[in-house]
Parts: sequence; C-alpha cells; structure tokens
Amino acid sequence: MRKAIFPGSFDPITLGHYDIINRALPLFDEIVIAIGVNAEKKYMFSLEDRLKFITDAFQNEPKISVVTYTGLTIDLCQKLNAQFILRGLRNPADFEFEKAIAHTNRKLSQIETVFLLTAASTSYISSSIVRDVIRNNGDYRVLVPESVVLK
Repeated sequence: MRKAIFPGSFDPITLGHYDIINRALPLFDEIVIAIGVNAEKKYMFSLEDRLKFITDAFQNEPKISVVTYTGLTIDLCQKLNAQFILRGLRNPADFEFEKAIAHTNRKLSQIETVFLLTAASTSYISSSIVRDVIRNNGDYRVLVPESVVLK
C-alpha cells in the first residue's frame, strides 16, 4: 500500500494545496493530510478551524484522512506506516527549501519525498497571501476551497 503524508500548517488550506492533493490521489492508495502544530508559531486560524476546513473539503474522498501532529514529519510517517512525503512546489525558492528538507529526511529515514509542481493557475497562491487578503478585507474566497469560511 502506497501511503503519503502531506504535511503543512494549512493556515488556511489554499486552492494550491487542494490541487496538489487531488492530483496526487491516483499516485497513492492513501493520503494523510497532516496539520503540523508549532507552539512558536502564531496562527490566524485555530487548529480546530484548520482541521474542519480540510475535513470538509475532502469529506467525499475515502482515500484522504486528516491528522494533527507535533515533531518531525518522518516520525509521523513511521508511526502511520507511510512511505512517502508529498510536497508541492510553486517556484525555484520552494524547490531549494524543500530539497534540503527532503535530503535530511532521507538521511534520517527511508522516507522518500515526492514533489508535484503546482498548476500554473494556483502557483501564485500561498497561505500567507491568503491571510494578508483576509486581514485587508479582500475576497479570499477565490484563493481557497469552499470549505474555508470566516466566522
């Protein structure tokens, strides 16, 4: 069984994340979307909200589950018996950053990282851009799945 972990803070999930996950479905038997929790980081959305946004976005997809975690992603992979880490790449800067992490993860474990390029139509979207649009009362809905709704 090919199982992948798709880690991130998802603050919030974007159409770029959504696209990568949907395009990865044929590649894996199961994809676990893993919301990382970092006590040092200030989030715009609560962990509960982020969990709900993602769960609702993929409620009709049985190959997807959602978990939260702390610590190393490779430890979560080993705990859940996942052989792969799934990552999306938007630009060359993402590649350089993700490449270093992938090499480190491979050195520390047998976990392989699989990279998918974001679609041209979503490559400009990041969670930080979405948060900035929200803070400035812009129409964030064109950047995120329908499940992302402000209270």
